[in-house]
Amino acid sequence: MFLFLVIALAVVVAAVTLAVVSGGDSGPLPDAAPERLRDSLPPDRPVDRADVERLRFPLAARGYRMADVDDAVGRLGAELAERDARIADLESALAGARAAAVHQHVSMEKPAQEEQE
Repeated sequence: MFLFLVIALAVVVAAVTLAVVSGGDSGPLPDAAPERLRDSLPPDRPVDRADVERLRFPLAARGYRMADVDDAVGRLGAELAERDARIADLESALAGARAAAVHQHVSMEKPAQEEQE
């Protein structure tokens, strides 16, 4: 039994030595290219809900690639700020139009009341 273990150990050592010696010429394995964000947010039009739902970040060593996430969050933040400003402009224009309509309606009623007196 002891002789069998010694022969098995010698065969394993010879196989490992042969693998190391014969494979040493190629050098280390090349670095894998980092996975990049494939479907980024469209640069030529505003982002819609489907774009955000389709957005998937590639995994990195410790989670997600911070640059990809920062770019997407920055883009979404800028578009939300632009939409908020547009909504505020439209609401103020609507309030101004309502105030002008009320003022015009009130000014039209006064002469009619004065004529009745």
